[in-house]
Amino acid sequence: MSSVIESIETLLVDLPTIRPHKLSMTTMACQTMVIVRMRHSDGIEGLGEGTTIGGLAYGPESPESIKCNIDTYLAPLLIGRASGNVNALRALLNRHARGNMIAKSALETALLDAQGKRLGLSVAELLGGARQTHLPVLWTLASGDTAKDIEEAQLRLEQRRHCDFKLKIGANPVDQDVRHVAAIKEALGDRASVRVDVNQAWDESTAVYGIQALQDAGIELIEQAIPAREHAGLIRLADRFNVPMLADEAVQDARDGLDLVRGGFSGAFALKIAKSGGLQGVLELAHVAQAAGIGLYGGTLLEGTIGTAASLHAWATLPEMAWGTEMFGPLLLKDDIVVEPLTYREFGVELPKGPGLGITLDEDQLAHYSRKG
Repeated sequence: MSSVIESIETLLVDLPTIRPHKLSMTTMACQTMVIVRMRHSDGIEGLGEGTTIGGLAYGPESPESIKCNIDTYLAPLLIGRASGNVNALRALLNRHARGNMIAKSALETALLDAQGKRLGLSVAELLGGARQTHLPVLWTLASGDTAKDIEEAQLRLEQRRHCDFKLKIGANPVDQDVRHVAAIKEALGDRASVRVDVNQAWDESTAVYGIQALQDAGIELIEQAIPAREHAGLIRLADRFNVPMLADEAVQDARDGLDLVRGGFSGAFALKIAKSGGLQGVLELAHVAQAAGIGLYGGTLLEGTIGTAASLHAWATLPEMAWGTEMFGPLLLKDDIVVEPLTYREFGVELPKGPGLGITLDEDQLAHYSRKG
């Protein structure tokens, strides 16, 4: 008899960051993760994680809504059902619940983790097999202080931990942001690539002005300069400048990707399991991009180790990503809730080994950081 899902527990876990992390829409000093523990009748537990940025500052799901909607609506759809057919359960969730992509991603991750443990296979093997086991990882410089950001980047280079850097801009006047970014690029020179993420903060005319200055300063990639729904504007910017545009919030899933490709977009796509509803959804988007010759970038919503590991298993199945990954979320946190953290070395991160995600919870740490009441 096949194993069935017996229970699904969700926990809000609050972990402090190593420093304030400044974005255009918020500044973070703590990251809240929704940890999913999915228990099955054969004794196997699958782990998942749903994480967003700054409560509701980033998108329509908050940690509290993710937990509430899993507990109230999504978990009852799954409990009592056979757990091995992940495709059928994914279709069930999509049929009965609109949106809630981060919540669905957490549940799909838990299903895949359990299935991998059951079969003795890694999640990457469940998805067809890893084509790479060491993935490059950039670091985001987001203190907002130019001198501190330069010092931080130089330290990361010396440690051989990161050689690509992204700056979060858009909260300040455009000239101030450009001066900040240009000074960092000048200080690092050819030792490192520097990209920017505007997080939708500019209108198109401001973007034209700002991107020209950033291109002149030697910046290599511009992420989501204008609001997500302005696909036509993003295509115009990609056509106008030599520096590539990276679509992030503008490309949630394969349908968004197809719309941008049809419109003539020539930049790159940021993949995130959270915005695509899970690993299989994000790989569907990746395959659209590959067919159209669009470069790929492995993105994050600053997940902890569980969510980061899930993303890595998906990215590992793809050919080398043109723009690398930003799977540094665990490094931004002061502590962890797992027994063995991910291994970051030589400007990248190792794919976890072992069945499922290859991750084991530290029960004491989980209890310590779980939100009470």
